[in-house]
Amino acid sequence: MRLAERRHWVFDMDGTLTQAVHDFPAIKRALGIAEQEDILQHLAALPAAEAAVKHAWLHDHEQLLARAAQPAPGAVELVRTLRARGCRLGILTRNAQPLALLTLQVIGLADCFAPAQIIGRDEAPPKPHPGGLLQLAAAWQVAPQHMVMVGDYRYDLDCARAAGACSVLVNLPDNPWPELTDLHVQDCRQLLACLGLSGEDVTAPDRR
Repeated sequence: MRLAERRHWVFDMDGTLTQAVHDFPAIKRALGIAEQEDILQHLAALPAAEAAVKHAWLHDHEQLLARAAQPAPGAVELVRTLRARGCRLGILTRNAQPLALLTLQVIGLADCFAPAQIIGRDEAPPKPHPGGLLQLAAAWQVAPQHMVMVGDYRYDLDCARAAGACSVLVNLPDNPWPELTDLHVQDCRQLLACLGLSGEDVTAPDRR
């Protein structure tokens, strides 16, 4: 199936639709998390009271970043083009859903995503777990292999692969994870150009 023929698209948020600004090493230092640890996994393992304090700090920090969000190159054009083509659009983020909604408002894309199709870390197990992607597949009544997951990090690719969806890596000059990637493009602008090719469109594998 050609990529341009796919009608169910799911996007990561930070670093995919927005310019990457999260300083994860600094966040981990502020929260007392070792550099090699995953932030959300670390918080999930803490006693409830300590986890609540650190989640509150993380929420406030991410809210500041959301209010200052800038769209990634080509992101607005890509999303609006897909919407105009009648595609179903979703967000799958490790951020909190209210902050994802705020970010979409700031970058001018809030009208393109139904709130129920914005899956944050409290609505499904965080990526790389495929639960959020499978949740959207069920809501849309579509087989996961007909979906596209667009992201900028390995977690997005792992999630897509585990669900059986097509994986697209954006906003990195090189691809560190070729074994997990169906398509690598420099940014959303280049992805949009791929979708607009006539007769030479990108073909993405059907995953059965």
